[in-house]
Amino acid sequence: MPQPTTHDTPAATTPVVRAVARIRESLEGVFAVLEDVRDRTAALAGTPLAKEDLAALRPALFRHLGGLIAGIGFIAAPGLLADAPWYLEWWQDDRAGAPVQLLRDLDPASSAFYDYTHWDWYAGPWQGAERTICGPYVDYLCTDEYSLTLSVPVTAGGAFIGVAAADVFVRRFEQAAGPVLRDIPVPAFVISAAGRVIASNTAKWIGGSVFRGEAGFTVHPCGDLPLSLVAAQ
Repeated sequence: MPQPTTHDTPAATTPVVRAVARIRESLEGVFAVLEDVRDRTAALAGTPLAKEDLAALRPALFRHLGGLIAGIGFIAAPGLLADAPWYLEWWQDDRAGAPVQLLRDLDPASSAFYDYTHWDWYAGPWQGAERTICGPYVDYLCTDEYSLTLSVPVTAGGAFIGVAAADVFVRRFEQAAGPVLRDIPVPAFVISAAGRVIASNTAKWIGGSVFRGEAGFTVHPCGDLPLSLVAAQ
């Protein structure tokens, strides 16, 4: 006899709906912050930009650090700035509580050159995605933390000028989503658009594993976010 799906069982549906709402609320908040950074950056455009012009973003970036957001900033399209062909106005929080600027080798002639255009969090917005969630992945280049990177495109005059992005440590996301996931009485987990598990209420689906549409599960999209909640039927 077929087993009922989560939609057929009110006792299971309520926790699933609550979990989807909580996940959406958490990450919609991050995207709202990125839209603020996007708008502030676009407002600076119109004249040739230099690194010092982007320093005007710092009060807003510092204010948004904390909670889910462990790092945030604007990543310029190559050639945008008059005095820096490649540049990141990127800041991270640290244990001392003071924002720290991320500095990377942005000299294309260097063997350690950090070409950020190859990363999905940059390539997605550049290719037209309105919202991108990259990961989970171990951020060896910045924090050594298991992370997600959320990003949105920044445009000015109809032209792409870069990306507004934020890092969210997976452990912080798990703290936000964990309680509602544990309330679901069946195995359940959050997956990225690529099917990679971000958070889970079961050891059978650990972070980083890949869900490939296996039978016996129902996929619950989280609105227009590029991730979903998957729950056993």
